[in-house]
Amino acid sequence: MNNFLNAKIYGLTAESLSKGKTNLQVVSEMIVAGIKVIQYREKEKSFKAMYEECLAIRKLTNEAQVTFIINDRLDLALAVDADGLHIGQEDLPITIARKLLGKDKILVLSTHSPQEAHLAEDSKIVDYIVVGPIFDTATKKDAGKGLGLDFLNYVSNNIKIPFVAIGGIKEHNVESVVKSGAEIVAIVSEIVGATDIKAKVQNIEAKMRGI
Repeated sequence: MNNFLNAKIYGLTAESLSKGKTNLQVVSEMIVAGIKVIQYREKEKSFKAMYEECLAIRKLTNEAQVTFIINDRLDLALAVDADGLHIGQEDLPITIARKLLGKDKILVLSTHSPQEAHLAEDSKIVDYIVVGPIFDTATKKDAGKGLGLDFLNYVSNNIKIPFVAIGGIKEHNVESVVKSGAEIVAIVSEIVGATDIKAKVQNIEAKMRGI
């Protein structure tokens, strides 16, 4: 959790948006850029392809002491010994996910309303939550309409569990997200699709520090 608590940018894979780069190339560049938490999010590949890819990413992240989270797939997270699992409201109940994942792994839950955020916090099962989508996003097909900065403000002022803001966040609007209480932001398309990922990360972090 130390990597997460000290992070500014939360990295996610999205090979369809990476302009020809493989996930392994993107993750390598994210690590060079100083990103310390990286989440694998792919839905269109076979399990074998994801497993082989995540084994390679697990090796990279282990060597760089970067936290590696798997999206949705508990079986994949266990198979590659990832550091944690991110699940949604329609996935496994968090009690079952925690039991199967084990007490020493990180469990992350998506939240889309104040009620869901409070339930996650009160459960004492989830390590941190993902809050969003803040803005409309095309990165995740089933993300739904952006919830806006009011929701982010609410979470910042009323929820004590750590959180990362996600959804339509880009370099041009990251300042408004930070001003609304987010200390950690997930930025997908602008990072994975950047010609120079390190420069893009540095630019975004500079804007976040300038608030």
